[in-house]
Amino acid sequence: MRVGLIGLGTVGAALARQLVGNTTFLQQRAGGNLLTLAAVSARSQKPRPGLDLTSVPFVADPLAIARDPQIDLVVELVGGHDGIAKQVVEAALHAGKSVVTANKALLAYHGSELLALASKQGKILAFEAAVAGAIPVIKVLHEGLAANQLHRVVGILNGTCNYLLTQMQAGAGSFDHVLAAAQQAGYAESDPSTDIDGHDSAHKLAILSALAFGHPITLSAVAISGIRAVTAQDITYAAELGYHIKLLAIAERGDDGLVRQRVQPCLLPRQHPLAGVDNVTNAVQLKANLAGQILLEGPGAGGDATASAVLADLVDIAVGRCQPISVASTHPSAVVADNPLEKLVGRCYWRLQVVDQPGVLAAVAGVLARHQISIESLLQRAGHPDTQTFPNGNVPVVLITHRALEPALVAAADELAKLPQLHQPPLRLRIEDGLA
Repeated sequence: MRVGLIGLGTVGAALARQLVGNTTFLQQRAGGNLLTLAAVSARSQKPRPGLDLTSVPFVADPLAIARDPQIDLVVELVGGHDGIAKQVVEAALHAGKSVVTANKALLAYHGSELLALASKQGKILAFEAAVAGAIPVIKVLHEGLAANQLHRVVGILNGTCNYLLTQMQAGAGSFDHVLAAAQQAGYAESDPSTDIDGHDSAHKLAILSALAFGHPITLSAVAISGIRAVTAQDITYAAELGYHIKLLAIAERGDDGLVRQRVQPCLLPRQHPLAGVDNVTNAVQLKANLAGQILLEGPGAGGDATASAVLADLVDIAVGRCQPISVASTHPSAVVADNPLEKLVGRCYWRLQVVDQPGVLAAVAGVLARHQISIESLLQRAGHPDTQTFPNGNVPVVLITHRALEPALVAAADELAKLPQLHQPPLRLRIEDGLA
């Protein structure tokens, strides 16, 4: 089977090394089919360390590979939700070729229509590598749990965010400090916005939710919050209270039948299985009616880890065991809640920077009481020369509130932000102690 590879970045180079240098093993796994790297297209022809592609034709136009009748399979590793990535996948499918991609953004924006096109053409669009790297979560949802009704999907899906939070928890410094260190070490992009603002996790969650619950891929219905506002002090306070802070991607079906999708930094009890997932590791916890709780954990990014998932798709297609994946593109869109936070109920962590003077706590308690929110516990710390000194005599106050509806919590946060005793708007993080 002749493979055309579009994109030769970290993952593409790792994939090419395996296709060129590990042919005998892959042929055994592919049922005797030889997977041959027949053509490559990339923005640059510069040599990649440890990769000899002198025998592989380089094609400047990626669309030419997608349309070449001599190419059997196309692998798209360009990235991006529009432009050449989308054109390549569409062209390959129209040309009667199956496609393997690791492009979560493309699938999050156009997955339903591309999967419908693949089905119409009688071809495969495989994307195990698009979510959680080497973790075979797509296969588990599509095949292993095919007879189950899913109740909940909870994941740590972004290695950059998990690394930053882990480093702050380990005392490595402030958010800005650990982000700069992560960028230098190659764990964070020079522009980390997609990661730290939650959009990368949202792309992956939209895909997982559609597979788990049978609705169209609906990125617009994912509520998204990132980790920019989380400080090292929040990590410390959470630990004092028995929690770890993680960026969670959550999709769950409510009693009303609607699926609610959200990406948020949350407090998890330290005994929760996901609380101990650290650094760049990813994990996905699934709750199903027959199988119960399933936890999948492993490397969520990196060249070899992601190439592993791409190769698994190539092998499955070669031996004919890769079944078409479909999401319910004609399913009523009402199955997905357009406002996933509207009916959310739960406990919350609040951090407020307040003026150190009498009456402040009474004012804060009064605002919460007006919105029917009660205080469960409180932490107040005096300033510390190294970590907790704030300008103009401000000090941190940390509250844990009892269960309340999200609209009440939002309204209370808005009113608290207007109090003259607050130095800045309050930070509010959800406590997810009911996910285990």
